[in-house]
Amino acid sequence: MSTKEREGRYREAVRYLKNAGTILQEKAGKKDNRYLDDKYVRMACGTAYNGTLLALDTYLELKGKPVKTPKTGRIDVSDYRKNLSLVDKKLLSEFNTTYNILHLAGYYDGETKASVIRAGMESAIEIVNKIKPAGLEGLQLEQ
Repeated sequence: MSTKEREGRYREAVRYLKNAGTILQEKAGKKDNRYLDDKYVRMACGTAYNGTLLALDTYLELKGKPVKTPKTGRIDVSDYRKNLSLVDKKLLSEFNTTYNILHLAGYYDGETKASVIRAGMESAIEIVNKIKPAGLEGLQLEQ
């Protein structure tokens, strides 16, 4: 993978996470550590999770362990877990946190506790920053 392609994928993953943050800040509303509109929390969590998958695909490709799309069409979360366990156990832990919080609790279950969603976003940022090319500023969670 070329440096230019890696940078493009990094910027795209960052765009997903920034869009998720914007949705949470501008649309979800927040009062007493709870988001007020679970529709927008679900939307933001799905967006952030998709950015995470884009970064993971890139990371695993860089490590020589890309996740192959099966003939049935969809990649299963266990495929990501299997390949990550071979190359980076710490990143596997971050992925599990991201999956459990953003995908399951946030997107599917509509979790609205802001500190929980923030923890998922922090793990997503850790994953995205793993593919950051040298010389670029790393993504950080807005306060």
